[in-house]
Amino acid sequence: MISPLFVGHGSPMMAVQDSACTEFLADYGKKVKPKAIVIFTAHWESETTAISSVSGTYDTIYDFGGFPDELYRIRYPAPGSPELARRVGERFAAAGIPHRFDERRGLDHGSWVVLSRMFPEADIPVVQISVHPFLPASEQFRIGTALRGLDGEDVLVIGSGATVHNFRALNPRADRPDPWAIAFDDWLVARIRAKELDELFRYEELAPNAKAAVPRPEHFVPLLLAFGSADPASVAEEVHRSYEMGSLSYLALAF
Repeated sequence: MISPLFVGHGSPMMAVQDSACTEFLADYGKKVKPKAIVIFTAHWESETTAISSVSGTYDTIYDFGGFPDELYRIRYPAPGSPELARRVGERFAAAGIPHRFDERRGLDHGSWVVLSRMFPEADIPVVQISVHPFLPASEQFRIGTALRGLDGEDVLVIGSGATVHNFRALNPRADRPDPWAIAFDDWLVARIRAKELDELFRYEELAPNAKAAVPRPEHFVPLLLAFGSADPASVAEEVHRSYEMGSLSYLALAF
């Protein structure tokens, strides 16, 4: 069994720059050997949940600008898995979750940057899934529950986003994490570990500094999706936490 995972993916530069987070990802990838990966990425938004059903290998999408040339030379040609995509679709259909299949879209940096650090050989089949940022938190969690049991098949479910993700709050000169960002992450971890779902779903009104931490929810909802996919009897574990530029959170949780 491989526990679902939420990871903060931060800047695309983590593909080429070593950090505490990239060290964690590399170590984690050495410990687990999934048969396949299902990844919810903050950088693919769709009102109807979209499931990649790519035959052959994925193209690598460079959905960013102004970065060093070396980033645009990276390729992550992971194989797709139409069969697993079909099974994911069947689970969504059984749960009444509208969905569609996408046979062309490549892996965006919310996926390939994380995966290239975890599984650099790019030899594990991947199914990428979009997010709808503006569904209620409870619905995000419910979408995740449709994937419960995949962990028992050694399919690694990943939510790739960030808990604290506010470009306006970043401070390139910061030499320590901002207390307000730590307080938000502390609140989240406590609610998740205690399975206080009612409070978690109301994080926008109850969590300290929620508006500063989550000015737009596209990077936050992969957390709820990954959490929802976990065995209800499991206990969440904080497996990594670091910060960049004061408040950009690289919190990672295993469920």
